[in-house]
Amino acid sequence: MEYKNVNFAVLIDGDNIPSAHVKEMMEEIAKYGNPTIKRIYGDWTKPNLSKWKNLLLENAITPIQQYGYTTGKNSTDSAMIIDAMDILYSQKVDGFCIVSSDSDFTRLAIRLREAGMKVLGIGERKTPNPFIVACDKFIYVEILRNRGAKKESTTEKQAENEKVTIDRIKQKEINLIRTSISDLSDEDGWVYLGDLGNLIQKKQPNFDSRNYGFEKLTALIRSLKEFEIEQRDNPKSRHKLMFVKNVEVTKKTTRAPRKSAKSTSKKTDATKKHS
Repeated sequence: MEYKNVNFAVLIDGDNIPSAHVKEMMEEIAKYGNPTIKRIYGDWTKPNLSKWKNLLLENAITPIQQYGYTTGKNSTDSAMIIDAMDILYSQKVDGFCIVSSDSDFTRLAIRLREAGMKVLGIGERKTPNPFIVACDKFIYVEILRNRGAKKESTTEKQAENEKVTIDRIKQKEINLIRTSISDLSDEDGWVYLGDLGNLIQKKQPNFDSRNYGFEKLTALIRSLKEFEIEQRDNPKSRHKLMFVKNVEVTKKTTRAPRKSAKSTSKKTDATKKHS
């Protein structure tokens, strides 16, 4: 997902997202654009939000007070949705980053995309799938947590112990890559890696090579025998262009078992008797 020069409104659900590694979260958002509006919503009179207070000053995030008027009703969600629509109509931003693990923001994400906004989602792995697929891209907090742990680790062993949320790539993801290559490939089967990554993101917003322990899509694909990667010169710059193709699986042809001389002889004798 390439969002160059995109101004983002970052709206954080303080009731439904952990305060740990908010710095890494902001660094991640900065990859996709400029977070011009940064707000976090919650009832700041409650002790469960106390961990956020120092982090807000360090990251220039504006706290929005929202009292819980009725037991069992999430007034924070309503406040975020109302503010999001106000920001949308102000035409000050090009996209939104919704930081929450709550599926209640699914309809909001859909509405923002209908208005031409880019929508980036950040939440925990427990986030329901409807909200994930409603975003252009969805990033798991656990990935950012691992990255922060690597920075703080003083030994390789400590860093290795922090990698507790890395998944193994499954056949489902391999099939996703394979079919996406087929959708975009030229006559020789090759496709530019950047175009491939964009299509995969559209098909599966939460696809991220870091989920499987790889910083880049290139490294992930290199590790899979199902694909072949080729570097090509870029006439416009010194950077190489990466192209990928599916490795064709050749099926082994099974030969019919040869008949023994004994069985052939019996068949010949039987033919002579009938004649």
